[in-house]
Amino acid sequence: MMQTLHADSPRYTPLAVFLAVAMIPVLGAMALDARQFQGVDVWAKPLKFLVALVVYLMTLAWMARFADPGVTARPWWRWHERAVVVAVLAEMVWIGGAAAHGVGSHFNVGTPAMALVYSWMGVAAILLTSATTTLAWAVHRSAPGRLPPALKSGLFWGLALTLPLTLVTAGTLSGNGSHWVGGTPSDAGGLAGMGWSRDGGDLRVAHFLATHALHAIPLAAWGLSRWVGASAVGAVRAFALLYTAFVFFTFAQALRGQPFLPGLG
Repeated sequence: MMQTLHADSPRYTPLAVFLAVAMIPVLGAMALDARQFQGVDVWAKPLKFLVALVVYLMTLAWMARFADPGVTARPWWRWHERAVVVAVLAEMVWIGGAAAHGVGSHFNVGTPAMALVYSWMGVAAILLTSATTTLAWAVHRSAPGRLPPALKSGLFWGLALTLPLTLVTAGTLSGNGSHWVGGTPSDAGGLAGMGWSRDGGDLRVAHFLATHALHAIPLAAWGLSRWVGASAVGAVRAFALLYTAFVFFTFAQALRGQPFLPGLG
């Protein structure tokens, strides 16, 4: 399977493996370093981002097999992938370095130098997320018959919506200067497994859902294609629209200072 993934995506696959291996020293640091930041282990954020980026890169590598070879063979495609790799590595160096110093990586604008780095890391985040847009185009251009129409539609819309939804949610989050909107400014006591605020709004919810459009919509397309059959393309588009509406619902909920799933502890 790894050989197939590497053949489909020779840049994203080895990067994903490297980041997966990098989890080992981070887990060791968590075991040895008792420091906390915002109520949680100082190494929790680097570990969370490593997991998220491994999932992201492996997803892109798997979806790359459905891209049009005529698009992926072009020089601009290869250079864009190399730029995405550099952006991913820069993000992890920044997040890991901040953890090592016991300070925040996000919203850290306490000094001119950190404010400059934070702004550049925002550019890097946009760059690495733009891989979904280029892959959406390559999937859209692929020859008919390589995928059932519903699955192709699901892959396209999942990839195509990821960047614009992320720009809206993450851009607002960055401009807010914090992911909290009211409530206790601490991740301690947050929603189990996610850390989302239980007594106020948390913009990370909409941001999380936005970035996972590339998973949710294709999975729904797979289910709909099996359930509805060849006529599922319209249902896939309807689900993509409903998913987008749900992202904006959680976004508005957070902006009103309301917690996501308030009934959960």
